[in-house]
Amino acid sequence: MTEDYHELTRLIERLHRRFLDVLRTELNLMDITDINAVQAMLLANIGEEEINVRELMSRGYYQGSNASYNLKKLVELGYLVQEKSERDRRATMIRLSEKGLDMVSKLADLEVKQSDLLARSNPAPDIASTRKSLRQIERIWTDYIQYGAQ
Repeated sequence: MTEDYHELTRLIERLHRRFLDVLRTELNLMDITDINAVQAMLLANIGEEEINVRELMSRGYYQGSNASYNLKKLVELGYLVQEKSERDRRATMIRLSEKGLDMVSKLADLEVKQSDLLARSNPAPDIASTRKSLRQIERIWTDYIQYGAQ
């Protein structure tokens, strides 16, 4: 079990990097050179929401200064609109601009393309079962972080 766990943790890390490589390749094919794969994923995770920057960070997708840099860059490039919250002037709210919404639409098309590619592979991976297993691991790790070892 320990050996499987060890391989699983390394595989998760490698798959994340490989996914960013796939995204980078697709951005290049679309001739999009002003943002990188991490920034594209950030846009996709914001989606059509208007969200507090702090909330985006608390979802666990991003780490402090790296996210701040990428958000600032996406605002400068016109993918994001950043405004102070009307309810709480201390909070900064972000949402996608039209340019950002267009990018997220392209990323959604990419997801369909990649999903079809996986479905056509032989043998096709059991994505539903894999997703379920990874969700269970996420829940176990989250509980461990919040409540400690049981």
